[in-house]
Amino acid sequence: MRPKERFLSAMHYKGYDRPPARYYACTEITEMLCTRYSLGTELELREKLGCDFRLVDPAYVGPPRRFFPSGGLEDGLWGEKYEMLSFGQGAYRESVYQPCRNMVTIDDMEGFPNPKPSADWYDYSTIAGQCETFKDYVVWAGGTSVPDFYNGISRVRGVEQILMDIATEDPILIRLLDLFEEFFYEKSRRTLEAGRGKIDVLCIGDDLGTQNDLLISPASFDRLFAPRLKRFIDLGHEFGSLVMMHSCGSVYKLIPRLIELGLDILEVVQVDAANMGIEKLHAEFYGKICFCGSMSVQSTLPFGTKQEVKEEVEKRKRLFRDGGMVIAPTHQIQVGTPPENIEAMYRAIGSLKR
Repeated sequence: MRPKERFLSAMHYKGYDRPPARYYACTEITEMLCTRYSLGTELELREKLGCDFRLVDPAYVGPPRRFFPSGGLEDGLWGEKYEMLSFGQGAYRESVYQPCRNMVTIDDMEGFPNPKPSADWYDYSTIAGQCETFKDYVVWAGGTSVPDFYNGISRVRGVEQILMDIATEDPILIRLLDLFEEFFYEKSRRTLEAGRGKIDVLCIGDDLGTQNDLLISPASFDRLFAPRLKRFIDLGHEFGSLVMMHSCGSVYKLIPRLIELGLDILEVVQVDAANMGIEKLHAEFYGKICFCGSMSVQSTLPFGTKQEVKEEVEKRKRLFRDGGMVIAPTHQIQVGTPPENIEAMYRAIGSLKR
């Protein structure tokens, strides 16, 4: 089967030659694997591992944005600033300046940046060509930062402040939710329109869980986030795309609501979090929503044996033998993960090329 055919058959529970596969990893892991296999690009690595997905994205052509020489982005779209912060063996891009952190009233937002999803900021003219290039693959658009209300706004408001804002439904939060929603909705709409029906998956994201439970109450989710996320789900369906939503953490309590909203695929299925075991999710939600992820970057991949990695893959192949699952890591594969375990995962899936 070709990747697109395999994925669509699996998502409609019609069987497959092997489970669809996806690859996520931090830069250091990707560089290590490229060296290991003597490959020059991440795209070549994805082909080697048998990743069935390919991203299409409009190029940014808007106002110049400053970058550090090290490659860390300094200026974000919303006035936030980033640096690449080392954790010893690697680095992550982190928000180091949040322009809305100390704002108290809505009047303080006067002059706040308002990025544009229009053609003078993003070049949508190449999307159709990108879709054609990847026509045999699962063509996806969007990503975990679309619209990413919680994470995205925390990068301009601060993590502690946004939690307080959600509790009080602060007018500043409502204004930021409106700005993020409209920007990402219109950018997504233009991208899907440019794809002319050839984009298979619209990816969205919003981290809603911690290791033990939800970040916010179901009631707050319903009031603040659900209607906005439904717009994106309906948009994807309007253009014939399945919609996949990323969320880390224990989101078990929200899965029935996400199904009601029409979500097709939940990603990344953090099985180490409370109530997120793959057997439990299969027992309660099989046939109602599909899953992408579930191979633990907290336990199995970094600390398990090759045999344990294989057994976890085989378990998913048994549970989802007719479909409903894309096998992938539960987040970016982290520094220190043995390459042999990564190979074992993709070899057990049946996707690793010789």
